[in-house]
Amino acid sequence: MQEWITNTMTSLGYVGIGLLMFLENLFPPIPSELIMPLAGFTIAQKQMAFFPAILAGVIGTMLGALPWYYVGKLVGEENLKRLADKYGKWISISSRDIEKADNWFDRHGEKAVFFCRLVPGVRTLISLPAGMSGMHLVPFLIYSTVGTTLWVGFLTYAGYILGEKYELVDEYLGPVSKIVFVGLVVAFVVWIVRKRQKSKIKNM
Repeated sequence: MQEWITNTMTSLGYVGIGLLMFLENLFPPIPSELIMPLAGFTIAQKQMAFFPAILAGVIGTMLGALPWYYVGKLVGEENLKRLADKYGKWISISSRDIEKADNWFDRHGEKAVFFCRLVPGVRTLISLPAGMSGMHLVPFLIYSTVGTTLWVGFLTYAGYILGEKYELVDEYLGPVSKIVFVGLVVAFVVWIVRKRQKSKIKNM
């Protein structure tokens, strides 16, 4: 993958950065932790300019975030509620649970979108609940763009500073992505177990 990322960026320049970051948002296994630090290294070699590279990364990311946002919007809360009432018993999720989650996102959605854009492992996923909760497109774009600019800028600068050792960014942040993802799965499983225990106590 690293060779493919390098070849794409070398042959397409800023367009390559945008394309890679677009694909990174559609297919999370493609790591931004490798793409933008490589751009930073390329900048250090004076083959690219700093701000255009960041701009290309931000534009690519935002274009990649929109499909997930609209998937969430098309699915919608009501459809999810119907699915939850029909199949949710298998994982102890009801339409009421979805409504509570949606209410939570309504209260904290803007902050959640901003901060999650800075967290490896959930950067892409946050677009889905934003769309499902009916978050308006303009605030979604604003908070996503600000968070994304900080993240892309940090990765690019790290690659610029590290130079030929730019891969260290992915080496250190890659495991963080996995830990965050595993943590979310564990939290979800714990939530399900607790819900089932509470249901058993109520039925006793």
